[in-house]
Amino acid sequence: MLKVYTNIIQIAGDVIIVEAEGVGYNDVAQIDIRSGTSLAQVIRIDGKKVSLQVFAGSRGISTGDKVRFLNHPMRVATGDDLLGRIFNGSGMPLDRGPELSENLVDIGAPPVNPVKRIIPNKMIRTGIPMVDVFNSLVESQKLPIFSISGEPYNELLARIAIQAEVDIIILGGMGLKYDDYLFFKDTLKQHGALSRSIFFMHTASDPVVECLLVPDLALAVAEDFALKGKRVLVLLSDMTNFADALKEISITMEQVPSNRGYPGDLYSQLASRYEKAVDFDTAGSITILAVTTMPGDDVTHPVPDNTGYITEGQFYLKGGVIEPFGSLSRLKQQVNGKTRADHRTIMDTMIQLFASYREALEKQSMGFQMSAWDNKLLKYGLLFEEKIMSLKVNIPLEKALDLGWQILADCFLPEETGIKLSIIEQFWPRQK
Repeated sequence: MLKVYTNIIQIAGDVIIVEAEGVGYNDVAQIDIRSGTSLAQVIRIDGKKVSLQVFAGSRGISTGDKVRFLNHPMRVATGDDLLGRIFNGSGMPLDRGPELSENLVDIGAPPVNPVKRIIPNKMIRTGIPMVDVFNSLVESQKLPIFSISGEPYNELLARIAIQAEVDIIILGGMGLKYDDYLFFKDTLKQHGALSRSIFFMHTASDPVVECLLVPDLALAVAEDFALKGKRVLVLLSDMTNFADALKEISITMEQVPSNRGYPGDLYSQLASRYEKAVDFDTAGSITILAVTTMPGDDVTHPVPDNTGYITEGQFYLKGGVIEPFGSLSRLKQQVNGKTRADHRTIMDTMIQLFASYREALEKQSMGFQMSAWDNKLLKYGLLFEEKIMSLKVNIPLEKALDLGWQILADCFLPEETGIKLSIIEQFWPRQK
């Protein structure tokens, strides 16, 4: 029999404070209100004062309502029954399907012991040349997509969800516009990827508290599938909205604010989610790709700044393309030497020449006289932007490498590229 408490001493925003004993941090509580029941989670314990986040918001709660602590953390159902399903930030169905109450696992568990991890060594192909060729995505990697509002980051996530060579896609939306939610749902359904996907969706009109649960729900389910041998890709959008929800709750709790009003444990909160990325020694893997929008395109903003210390590089989305010089995959060297013998050569040479193209472009804009070499660089840069950088390009890695060689051959003589003769002899396009 669960003990009932009726002494709610404070209600502030979506947080209530109850006097109770024998309660654990992160335990779930059930609140009986006039319209039914509502769930909440313990977020602070100060003696007998227990602070609870109410998932559906505190509207309708009065100080005399009954509170029962369930003596366990928030749980989520797992298993194949989740595939193709859409849930909200509390794990309740949004697709009119049945509620799931079997195979429950706790959310918010600690990251995997490093002893159980292996060094990442397998590439995830996406069909996007700027990822596959220049900043390869690696299994168990954790990467943010740094961007600003208005960039097509959700379109990029949807395309990766459709094309990534993984077993399961778990999509966590935080503070999404309803149109974005429908976009993800319709796009994945149209391309036949919904059957291997699981959605946890929080829209801007939903309670703030549910925004905080989305990453934990997605990662708890991902870990269960990974332990069963599945390659899982977790896509999260947008972690800045997650951090803003943390800020809102911390203000309600009257915590001393840190940089720009964010809580002092922002780094730990982000790291505890990102560190869930893992390649199990004897099972599957979890790879995390998460959008982080930068207010004012400011990479020193607390959210991208802290994220950069946690993750293994970033994709920098700017002007509708993945920017070559802002993006970095620190683990790409683990895999791009195993793909094709010319992969690293194409990667290094094309980026070096593109940097020279940017210099030639600046030289042209300042009215300097252009040399024959400058004109070659300008031709090369335009072809690179059109056929490689554009997110409309959708080709496998091998065809992207072949295309890279063809662009080089269209613009330069073999000796002008600086590539070793042995590689030139093997891969330089033959004249027809």
